[in-house]
Amino acid sequence: MVLSVGVVGTGNIGSYHIERLAGRLSGVRVSAVFDVATQRAEQIADSIGARAHAEGMDLVADDDVDAVVITSPGPTHAEFVLACIGAGKPVLSEKPLATTVDDCEKVLEAEIAHGSRLAQVGFMRRYDHGYGQLKAAIDDGSIGEPLIVHCVHRNATVPEAFTSDMSQTDSVVHEIDTARWLLGEEFTTATVLRPRRSPLAAEHLQDPQLVLLENEAGVIVEVESFVNAQYGYDVRCEVVGSEGTVELETPSVASLTREGQRGRSVPTDWKERFDDAFHVEFQQWVDGLGSSTVSGPSAWDGYAATAVSVTCVEALNSGRRTPIHLREKPALYR
Repeated sequence: MVLSVGVVGTGNIGSYHIERLAGRLSGVRVSAVFDVATQRAEQIADSIGARAHAEGMDLVADDDVDAVVITSPGPTHAEFVLACIGAGKPVLSEKPLATTVDDCEKVLEAEIAHGSRLAQVGFMRRYDHGYGQLKAAIDDGSIGEPLIVHCVHRNATVPEAFTSDMSQTDSVVHEIDTARWLLGEEFTTATVLRPRRSPLAAEHLQDPQLVLLENEAGVIVEVESFVNAQYGYDVRCEVVGSEGTVELETPSVASLTREGQRGRSVPTDWKERFDDAFHVEFQQWVDGLGSSTVSGPSAWDGYAATAVSVTCVEALNSGRRTPIHLREKPALYR
């Protein structure tokens, strides 16, 4: 059986995923696409033998679409995820699940009413080999009890429209989800510090930022978010335990020695760094749907990540240690 997938959004990440789904994965084809940029959507559809829909909801309702991938702008995610659940179709939404806690809760309620999981959120770091090794070392007790987690998330540059709040909702949200997954605990408080601002950041942007999160077990997770680091895309993580540490190494690259210097390259962007993780994520999603199973990051994970990132924005703006409030976890996600 070949899974027929419709893709909502054909921009930067959408076209990146379409290329993968249409030509690099097994057991799947792209049958339909939609984007408000209709000419671009039609060109992509023609290149892969798919249909370009004039409306996103028409794609969800298309009988030739078994499952949906959402890569449109974040504020549109909730309405499309809800439509997919209403149609009984599995959906993989890029983060965020929704941009507000209220909309995330609507998705939870819709899925609970449906009675089984249909939604998965695209937190691809869970599928990265290095992060998997961190998780294994924590789970098997190799480092004893986790005490502190140090994280670094650096981009070379960001567009002019990138705001201080987006450092939390677009960047740190990945560390939020990854740390929840690594430690198996929810966060309870957030503090965001404002270090000296980089002179290369736009005037409206506080960059870098330092985030301190505390979870239910008392573990402190520290995240440096620096979106104008200039030199490349650099993601790091170290978990300090009571009996040892485990650290995410830089992905394996060649080391060049020349003219008295030795150096290694740094990934230029998220595509280069996490391409393998995206591949594993999507192939596992496709394979799981072959047996009607959705086992990746859930709607609850999307809800929790949004709730924590929104609280981080509050903490950034207030300068205070801010409590994080989550609803009781529904039985469907336990």
